[in-house]
Amino acid sequence: MKQAALEGLLFVVGDEGITLASICDILEIEMEEAKSLLKNLREEYESEKRGIRISFFGETFKLTTKSDHKEYYQKLITNHGSNGLSQAALETLAIIAYNQPITRIEIDERRGIPSINMIRKLMAKDLIKVSGKSSLPGKPNLYRTTSEFLDYFGLASLRDLPELILEEKKEDQEQELFSSIYKEDQK
Repeated sequence: MKQAALEGLLFVVGDEGITLASICDILEIEMEEAKSLLKNLREEYESEKRGIRISFFGETFKLTTKSDHKEYYQKLITNHGSNGLSQAALETLAIIAYNQPITRIEIDERRGIPSINMIRKLMAKDLIKVSGKSSLPGKPNLYRTTSEFLDYFGLASLRDLPELILEEKKEDQEQELFSSIYKEDQK
């Protein structure tokens, strides 16, 4: 049961990965039991019948695809459906292009919804890449656009991006905190 829960945790955390300490804390188990569960699950994934594996990056464990099947993943990205970008992908890409380097959480905050799947698709199309780690707690990945992004949109450099026109709040339209158009009845 705990091994199945561990598998679910690895799936849920996605690209962010999970530390051994977090596994112990969430599953309420000791370090040795967590290591044993990871080892057993990893051995199951090593079978030729499986397309994913457990990888260890830095301090985190995460599910990744096996490189043996890379050609199929590339076909999915390049041949499946339209080669165009969806509105959600364009929105995510624009946020990254204008705010790079940027973390996934910052992208999510700007979009108002989770962006992990869009980030994966954009990375698979080589339009964005991980460019380092943030100094924020948990050291999240920083994303930025690639030279393929510039080629895709016919840009010589990021300076060629169209200028963003942001609406500014007018100070004279702001209401005082304690004023209101509604008045108490003075009876």
